[in-house]
Amino acid sequence: MIGYKVVTASDGKEALKLFKDYEPDLVVLDVMMPKLDGYGVCQELRKDSDVPIVMLTALGDVADRITGLELGADDYVVKPFSPKELEARIRCVLRRIDKEQIPGMPNSGLILVTDIKIDTNRRQVFKSDERIRLTGMEFSLLELLVSRSGEPFSRGEILKEVWGYTPERHVDTRVVDVHISRLRSKLEADPANPELILTARGTGYLFQRIVDIAPFDGK
Repeated sequence: MIGYKVVTASDGKEALKLFKDYEPDLVVLDVMMPKLDGYGVCQELRKDSDVPIVMLTALGDVADRITGLELGADDYVVKPFSPKELEARIRCVLRRIDKEQIPGMPNSGLILVTDIKIDTNRRQVFKSDERIRLTGMEFSLLELLVSRSGEPFSRGEILKEVWGYTPERHVDTRVVDVHISRLRSKLEADPANPELILTARGTGYLFQRIVDIAPFDGK
């Protein structure tokens, strides 16, 4: 692919070794790989890395997509696909991770919500002063919700703002649901009864209204 240095692996175990050797900016994983499949590689990578991951899944196999997302993938491309389509998804994921601060966030880039500290400049989140590992897409989703706290975003809006998908792409909206579930599992005291990231029935999701959005002092 033009503009990228690509390293390829013939199986999942080799992929993990090459990841340690090269520390790539993004990983593209095929679900079907010998020795260790794409799910297994994704699961291993997510133990200690928030590198962007794009999964390649079979046409019409919704289970592949959802499983990959639940294990930590940021996005997926359905086979068969054109090289241009894959490059477009890679550019979108990388652009989102390097994205400038979303309008509506505090200028300082530091805010406190209950015991959650959000540093939008460093793209880091802390819970009770302990850093919580988020993928780039998870952070972008959180940042979007906080930028308009108390107001719901539809799944379509979220897909457009975070993933860059337009309505005509007909993307499975469960991409959003899975990422919301992942965020809740990391940030909520009780993910089954969320108090921060709420469901707007019939619409989508919203972050609880922030009464005082004054930045914390970073200490």
